[in-house]
Amino acid sequence: MPGKMVVILGALNVLWMVFVVSQAFKIEIFPKSKIIAQIGASVSLTCSTVGCESPSFSWRTQIDSPLSAKVRSEGNTSTLTMDPVGFENEHSYLCTATCGSGKQEKEIKVQIYSFPKDPEIYLSGPLEVGKLVTVTCLVPDVYPFDRLEMDLLKDNQNLKSQYFLEPTEKKSLETKSLEVTFTPTNEDTGKDLVCRAKLLVDEIDVEYEKRETTEKLQVYIAPRDTVIFVNPSTRLQEGDSVTMTCSSEGLPAPQILWSKKLDNSNLQLLSENATLTLIAMRMEDSGIYVCEGVNIIGRNRKEMELIVQEKSFTVEISPGPQVVAQVGDSVMLTCSATGCESPSFSWRTQIDSPLNGKVSSEGTTSTLTLSPVSLENEHSYLCTATCGHKKLEKGIKVDLYSFPRDPEIETSGVLVDGNPVTISCKVPHVYPLDRLEIELLKGESVMKSKHFFEDEHKKSLETKSLEITFVPTTEDTGKVLVCQAKLNIDEMEFEPKQRQSTQTIYVNVAPKDIKLTAFPSESVKEGETVIISCTCRNVPKTWIILKKKAETGDTVLKSTDGAYTIHKVQLEDAGVYECESKNDVGLQLRSIKLDVKGRESNKDYFSPELLMLYCASSLIIPAIGMIIYFARKANMKGSYSLVEAQKSKV
Repeated sequence: MPGKMVVILGALNVLWMVFVVSQAFKIEIFPKSKIIAQIGASVSLTCSTVGCESPSFSWRTQIDSPLSAKVRSEGNTSTLTMDPVGFENEHSYLCTATCGSGKQEKEIKVQIYSFPKDPEIYLSGPLEVGKLVTVTCLVPDVYPFDRLEMDLLKDNQNLKSQYFLEPTEKKSLETKSLEVTFTPTNEDTGKDLVCRAKLLVDEIDVEYEKRETTEKLQVYIAPRDTVIFVNPSTRLQEGDSVTMTCSSEGLPAPQILWSKKLDNSNLQLLSENATLTLIAMRMEDSGIYVCEGVNIIGRNRKEMELIVQEKSFTVEISPGPQVVAQVGDSVMLTCSATGCESPSFSWRTQIDSPLNGKVSSEGTTSTLTLSPVSLENEHSYLCTATCGHKKLEKGIKVDLYSFPRDPEIETSGVLVDGNPVTISCKVPHVYPLDRLEIELLKGESVMKSKHFFEDEHKKSLETKSLEITFVPTTEDTGKVLVCQAKLNIDEMEFEPKQRQSTQTIYVNVAPKDIKLTAFPSESVKEGETVIISCTCRNVPKTWIILKKKAETGDTVLKSTDGAYTIHKVQLEDAGVYECESKNDVGLQLRSIKLDVKGRESNKDYFSPELLMLYCASSLIIPAIGMIIYFARKANMKGSYSLVEAQKSKV
């Protein structure tokens, strides 16, 4: 096996030597004809030979300028390295290889360009609606610029294109630009602004290097319509607070700056918030306050002058300037001072009479309490507040009234049909009397009214009444008697105090038209039946009493519904009978005389008893005969007989 391997290797060496000898001496260069390199890059040119074991190499430019590169040769290969590539390397390079007496040479052209960065977009200023702006598209460090093309687009719409065809006089890196001027609108916000550049790096093979830059458009609006709102007012007093709110329109939204203008017209920055609140203001806080709306486009200002005046000292009294209260109530008068931290108070009446009340003062408030309020408290009260050297006085008038209960309706007696009666309407404990009005109504008809002007100067609680006499009739029953009292408390009040009482009228009727009768007659015979009857027409709730008059005393008869029946009247039933009809409002008497005649003594006289006996006997005798007849008939048909039974036993 080892012997065979040696034989194979030997054969291979022989073959290789034969191949080498058979190859002619040649030179190759890589890249073959040209290389395009960007300035600043690293480029290597490689020269190699075949058909020579130990060639020698040399490098030169076609115009014999310096190589500006490093050469490294090893074996049958030589490398020329340009790192970094510059303008000095833009040549045709020649590689010469020498093998013994043989010499070979190859040429390669090095072309350079510069296109290192994307285009740059510059604006002459922020985009503002309605204002011209210049857009510059810049391509830095380009070479050769005569092969450069540039386009500027807005949202795929070509604004401008430019070709830099002027000849290049010198080798240098140039920065080329394209400018466009346009007027932005609100609709441009969000659109793409594209700067596109391409460089023809190989004119033969038409090979381009392309770069582009995109920028979103943001259109701005300078601050405008700056306004200031002041609460509560631009005129203030010491110690007051004020809030000023500022707003300004713009895009982006303006920042709000508050400043105060100093005496030298410089601005003192106060706040960077939209709202500026100043508390416990002093007079030196007066001045001009400036609000500025600021954004990247510009600024817009608004000025507002605040005037801080010396705090005024005022006094108020409540409930004022007049209070109306009912006698017996509790009245509280409150006096308050503003514009003074520690005022002192005093109370008095306008006529310097006793206060008859309790005073309580605390802080900036003083209270006078009248409880219970009485007629002695009907005054004008004055509250005096003192603050340092200042003194102020405020008055309030206390008017009183008394109207505690509803009117009272009284009558002089029971209302009886046809009888005059006096009705009185009383209003108790009333004040002031000269403001009182009483009105008496029957149904909706005014019977009488009265104003008590004559009591104008009286200062006391009085009971006042209104009287009227009238004759009631039965038609008045069911009507409503109304006593209405009005007290006009104050002339300023729209409606007076008002009270009323009502009473339903019921008219009574005294008994009348009594009828006393004897039936069948006032003259009867002994033994007859007589009915004595008493009636009273159309008078309800009456009592009817029947009596028999006698010298020894009257006898009250037990009547039913005013009727008394005498059966078998006797001679002693004769006499005077009286009917008494009465109710709550009166009575009436009627009488009749009953005459009873005795029986007549003759043979033809039949008493009623005898007549009845005769009639009875005429009925009984025929009845007995019929009974005997039917009894005999029954015996003949076999009816049982005790006598016959005894006979059969014998």
